Amino acid sequence: MGTIYLVRHGQACFGEQDYDRLSPIGGNQSRALRSWICHCNLPVDRVVIGTQTRHRQTAECCLAELVVAPPNSEWQFVPGFSEFDHAEVVQRFRPDLASADAVRAWLSETADPRQEYQKVFAEAFARWIKGDHDDYGESFAAFRARCWQALLALEETPSSSMTTWVFTSGGPISTIVQHALAIPNERIAELTWALVNTGITKLVYRRGGLRAVTINQYPHLELAARPDWITYR
Repeated sequence: MGTIYLVRHGQACFGEQDYDRLSPIGGNQSRALRSWICHCNLPVDRVVIGTQTRHRQTAECCLAELVVAPPNSEWQFVPGFSEFDHAEVVQRFRPDLASADAVRAWLSETADPRQEYQKVFAEAFARWIKGDHDDYGESFAAFRARCWQALLALEETPSSSMTTWVFTSGGPISTIVQHALAIPNERIAELTWALVNTGITKLVYRRGGLRAVTINQYPHLELAARPDWITYR
């Protein structure tokens, strides 16, 4: 039986010019995950990473000095586990937010930038997954298909007991869980918003099937006893 751990990246730099990098809290979350992996003596046979910088940085913080991890040269960077284009999804819904500068200017005028952005993003996300518009570079259906295909490719391994760690984003994780549990599109947003930074989703596979064992667990953050490390963006 093979095992796949899907890890959502650590907290990124929301509201800054370069969102795609870990915040200080994101680094702490990733190192807490490393301590938990060591404490549980979990195997790390293969490391797979999406193409975003925050994916790579999470893997680096998590696996640094972890003797059970394979060397960096063996890490696989797989575009199938990359996040969808958040900026485009928002821009198609709100053309006035077509640039990062426009988004920052808009947020600077709000009392609660995170809450206001989440409200707009939720509506933009709903427009995207509904599938009634063809103005996206990647439709939700295409995004879901490429994430699932990337996951299925991991099952094609000579070792039936390999343990793989995938460092990715909330979008790929939620669509993979959606596919595995037959969750309708109308409920995918609820799952996506609930995913914690560096939360772990565990899948097991054997010939003829794959199943989700745990979803969005974060024992490493609970053990750290730092409520401020439990974040969602």
